[in-house]
Amino acid sequence: MATAVSQSFTRQRRHRIMGALAGLFAFAALLGAIARMLPESLQSLPYIPVVVSFTPWFALLALLALVMALMAKRWGVALLALVLIGVQIWWQAPFFKPGEGLPDEANASVSSAKLNTDDDYARVMTMNVYKGHADTRAIVDLVRDQHIEVLALQETTDSFIAALKAAGLGDYLPYSQVSSSDGVYGNGLWAAAPLGNPVDDEVDSSASFMPGGTVRFKGSRTAVRFVSVHTTSPKPGTWEQWRRSLDELGMMRAKTSARYVFMGDFNATTDHTPFRNFLGNRFRDAAQLTGRGFTFTWPQNKPHIPAFAGIDHVVLDQGIAVGQVGVAKIPGSDHAALLATIAIR
Repeated sequence: MATAVSQSFTRQRRHRIMGALAGLFAFAALLGAIARMLPESLQSLPYIPVVVSFTPWFALLALLALVMALMAKRWGVALLALVLIGVQIWWQAPFFKPGEGLPDEANASVSSAKLNTDDDYARVMTMNVYKGHADTRAIVDLVRDQHIEVLALQETTDSFIAALKAAGLGDYLPYSQVSSSDGVYGNGLWAAAPLGNPVDDEVDSSASFMPGGTVRFKGSRTAVRFVSVHTTSPKPGTWEQWRRSLDELGMMRAKTSARYVFMGDFNATTDHTPFRNFLGNRFRDAAQLTGRGFTFTWPQNKPHIPAFAGIDHVVLDQGIAVGQVGVAKIPGSDHAALLATIAIR
């Protein structure tokens, strides 16, 4: 009799613990969902941008909450967890929905042994080089092996640019536009074809100079304006500046004189309201278009912490298809390189 009572007490205690944990996990997942749904003005409140960066991972908390709530027979918590899982699936589904893909000619063109700049296809790459600490030899090797035609780099330094030249980047991408707003760290564009009308700052950004240049795709006789992007990082004291730098990018939607491709470190994921507002109904995120899954690019320099945030992006204007999106780790940087193949229609 005493044994049965003891076992019953143990089960009840276990259920109470699981029920409490289920409620805690569900509450955390709920807070994460609320943070993601906040309007732009509220998403720049202290630490909210950091919380929103974890949005996809709150689905795991909701799943744990669901399992524990079912075991503890906490039906209300289970229902809340199920709703939160459904919301996360709705938000993240575009990353896993198969995209339109690229024509066979595009895949053949960017994989051929000889770089072809006379067609409508280009392999592109962007990377934050972490204050010039990234391995320049590895970058040049990746450019060569991946047949990159347009490269965007952020947080460059003069010594880093010199090391890139010494490593032979000019042999593959001889045209460039590099600019710096503070004389220390800069952003740059490199291309296999001439950069038309290069400027130091395409965006007139308060965050950093974002250089731009035009690449003419001879197959379609179409010109595309490429921009190397680096917005303010959402850190204590810079929350409003972070939002402002994304709002300034959003103003580019009104510039209809050219088609754009923005590549760089946006310091925002597709879950951040200011980034989605920047996209609007004109621009599109390459990773979402391809449906290849998440492209987590940061952080890459923490041995015990996997990359959990996709803050680097290739953003495309209307009439530009994309495929072959992927990431590549480069020693020395806290960001992974993001690569994609684009096709001009």
